[in-house]
Amino acid sequence: MNPIGLFLIIFVGAPLLELYVLIEVGSQIGASWTILLSILTAALGGWLVRAQGFSVALRARQHMQQGTVPALELMEGATLLLVGFALLLPGFITDAIGFILLITPIRRQAITWILQQRGILRPVVRSPATTQHPPYIEGDFRRENH
Repeated sequence: MNPIGLFLIIFVGAPLLELYVLIEVGSQIGASWTILLSILTAALGGWLVRAQGFSVALRARQHMQQGTVPALELMEGATLLLVGFALLLPGFITDAIGFILLITPIRRQAITWILQQRGILRPVVRSPATTQHPPYIEGDFRRENH
């Protein structure tokens, strides 16, 4: 998709759709209940994003202490930042998407799918020979002092 079309969808189409849904919900349950529900979802979403953000930061710290790169945790942190922004926006569609992405397995699957679509992450293909043999060579050694 071209960048202008994506820009129009995100910054024009999405707010109009959110506005339509807010008006429809408001006509069913009333304006004050709609506003209260929107504030409630923002507060609950912010609290959940904060809790999950601490969890992701803790996992990233553990990876760094082990000497491994916390790549997935960094991607999850960036995704949680976007989820938090989506949950703070008034609207039920962005809230629904945000709450769905707060489910850790779904969020990780979405990150993996996006990275695979971009060609950044490729599935590991194991040959039958590598699965039959252990990844080490057995042997004896003798230390000689000179």
